[in-house]
Amino acid sequence: MQEFKTPEEFNAALDESANHGMTVAFWADQAPDRTAVVDPSGREKTFAEVNANANKLVRALRKAGLKAGDSLALLCSNRAEFIETLAATQRSGLRITPVNWHLTVDEIAYIIKDCEAKALVAEARVAAAAPAAAECPDLLIKLSVGGDIEGFLNYETTLAAEDGSDIPDPVRGGQMMYTSGTTGRPKGVHRANAPVIPPSMLALRGYDPKTSVQMCAGPAYHAAPLAFDVNASMNAGVPLHFIDKWDSEHVLKTISEKKVTHFHLVPIMFQRLLSLPPEVKANYPIDHVEYIVHGAAPCPPEVKHAMIEWFGPVLSEYYAGSEGGAGFTITAEEWLKKPGSVGKRPQMLQVRILDEEGNELPPGVPGGIYHQLPPGGGFTYYKDEAKTNANRRDGFFTMGDVGYFDEDDYLFLTGRNAETIISGGVNIYPQEIDNELIKHPAVADSATVGIPHDEWGEQVRAVIMLKPGYEPSDQLAQEILGFGRQTLAAYKVPRGLDFVTELPRSEAGKIQRNKVRAPYWEGRARQI
Repeated sequence: MQEFKTPEEFNAALDESANHGMTVAFWADQAPDRTAVVDPSGREKTFAEVNANANKLVRALRKAGLKAGDSLALLCSNRAEFIETLAATQRSGLRITPVNWHLTVDEIAYIIKDCEAKALVAEARVAAAAPAAAECPDLLIKLSVGGDIEGFLNYETTLAAEDGSDIPDPVRGGQMMYTSGTTGRPKGVHRANAPVIPPSMLALRGYDPKTSVQMCAGPAYHAAPLAFDVNASMNAGVPLHFIDKWDSEHVLKTISEKKVTHFHLVPIMFQRLLSLPPEVKANYPIDHVEYIVHGAAPCPPEVKHAMIEWFGPVLSEYYAGSEGGAGFTITAEEWLKKPGSVGKRPQMLQVRILDEEGNELPPGVPGGIYHQLPPGGGFTYYKDEAKTNANRRDGFFTMGDVGYFDEDDYLFLTGRNAETIISGGVNIYPQEIDNELIKHPAVADSATVGIPHDEWGEQVRAVIMLKPGYEPSDQLAQEILGFGRQTLAAYKVPRGLDFVTELPRSEAGKIQRNKVRAPYWEGRARQI
């Protein structure tokens, strides 16, 4: 074990390990027997075990022909192999793309091919893994986790044949998350030279390697849990408790009994915890919790007030996107003074509020939110120059959000001009749904929108115009929704359907989704 004379030397070595993707190796050296990850099943792995398997996986991938700069797709639920695969890509120069394993075969295959993956690590429980992989002829190696998949090598068997010592030539890898616009097909957010955030900075969130415990209650393939739960625990050298499926009392019990100090949630999770009976809440002390970070969806003020009253002023809210940008954060103390804000104007990179002509707007006037691109250009949408350029203006880019700064430079979100539906913190793209519903023989036109929902924030609703000869009925509505279930992932299927005699279109022929949506939101503020 490497020894350090001062905390400054320790932090310098930790930060240097991040430059080579070797933070897990650093912690394996410093605290080899410390628990690194706890599966939902209760299986535990130490930092030494995770680190050894990461090294073994690198060697197996290299034998298959992968080299730095290549891509790996990960189709895996919240379990230890997720961490091991991530650690392997971080030190081998590979670009990892975690894939939502709830997607359909076609959707999964599209992402695997679009990110140009040469390796696929997939979990046996994902039925779509084998047929999706069959559509991807460029894969050099396919590994199955948690059981066997036809045509795949077994993960454990493959790694057992490899050397677990630290690789001598680590190269920092990266990740490419997938996001999407209203066209429905996801796009990779690619950063050729992503900055390395020094792990020692995690101390600012109150991390102590000897006492802190992390929980991940959301899917690790999502950008926020991946950043705030998974990568944070790996970099801070603290145990990570994975939750596989949301159960409010189980989550609260985990927080209480495992002495969880840090975790990321979305507002619907707040609401579900708060809805537990008082006698259940009383069974689980939570006074050890130090840091709860949240974002991804609007949090009703009354919900946030209730969470602060219960857990204390330990909430930190963020506003950002997969594309990056300056990033906004606001502490509980600040938020109580500026309820509804997502934070003060950042110091390092500029943020502007612009009208449609590109003019900067004064405080209190809503407009498009534009974030300054960092030196070097920041990100591109992978293999889509048109989409990359479409959201940029004079060195700034927008994620389609609308808001304003107040007189104290605090940002408030008032909506978004992107058509994305955010339901329970999950992005759903209406055009993708319309593209499937329009295939039904009775449907002349479709405009899917998000309508108000007290628990989820928004709920998916299909608005349908029928072809001549068809009459609206409950039976036909259920038939169309059932048709959608055949090709759409379950969470994308509309929860209800309304028939109309016409749908508003612009002179250019585009459906004016904002006009379709408006009646549902009458008298209510629609936020991001």
